[in-house]
Amino acid sequence: MAKLANLPSAGKPDVIRSFQADQPADLLPFLGEKLPQYKRTTLKQMLAHKQVRVNGAVTSRATQPLDPGATVEVNLTREFREFTHRRLRIVYEDDQIIVINKGYGLLSIGDDTGRQRETAYSILRDYLKWAHKDNKLFIVHRLDRDTTGLMVFAKTLEAKEALQHNWNNMVLERKYVCLVEGKPEPAEGTIRTRLAENSRHEVYVLPDDAPEGQLAITRYKTIGSMRGLSLIECQLDTGRKNQIRVHMKHLGTPISGDHRYGGHPSPLHRMCLHALSLRFVHPTTRRDMRFTTPLPFH
Repeated sequence: MAKLANLPSAGKPDVIRSFQADQPADLLPFLGEKLPQYKRTTLKQMLAHKQVRVNGAVTSRATQPLDPGATVEVNLTREFREFTHRRLRIVYEDDQIIVINKGYGLLSIGDDTGRQRETAYSILRDYLKWAHKDNKLFIVHRLDRDTTGLMVFAKTLEAKEALQHNWNNMVLERKYVCLVEGKPEPAEGTIRTRLAENSRHEVYVLPDDAPEGQLAITRYKTIGSMRGLSLIECQLDTGRKNQIRVHMKHLGTPISGDHRYGGHPSPLHRMCLHALSLRFVHPTTRRDMRFTTPLPFH
């Protein structure tokens, strides 16, 4: 019989039993039925020590009702770690991928300055290492430091390569929203340019007949306007560095708070660009994965 983990421990491997309710039940009697080798008091201890999850959420409530189809997981060796961080939220996780909602001012991964900073990558890496020292994390794509919203990371090299090597085919939709200065003319359209980067790492639009640079295509539409600002929805057909920021500047309506690309200080005291939704094909199961987040500015 597995021993209980009375204290948090990063050194013990998880031993997780999973059960599915086939009819309505209360949690503690359900656990007693599925784990008859444990006494009732021991099962209560498991609940108190955060070793039980229902539908992915840790619970200590013995009387929690279970609906048919509910998934109950019991960690026999230690507590389930409840991930919390003020600048990053896990939206979805399985054995292959993690989808997060990244907060404002957080780098996706370390930059080339050599300074040690907390990044979305380092936060998730430490979280995975807590579960097991051999766990890996791989960056798939990036968001700018001051862009908030949805990102996907890979937990295996195979998932990373599948997503990166087939990015244009596997990513079905990337939708952003931004607050821009003024009103775009026309209110809806497609921006198609070639982009290049200068020695100061600033991206700029090349002349229409320029043979060099990378093709960048952004589709946009105006949702509404008020007090000199417009809420714009953007969808990316390509994923170039700073693409939306540069294209909004090119349109004559820079993103509010985007000092690098012509924006003035924002009334929200931030750059107003958010990765709102992400839809892609799962690299292993081939399921259609769809995620969306609340709008962080109103």
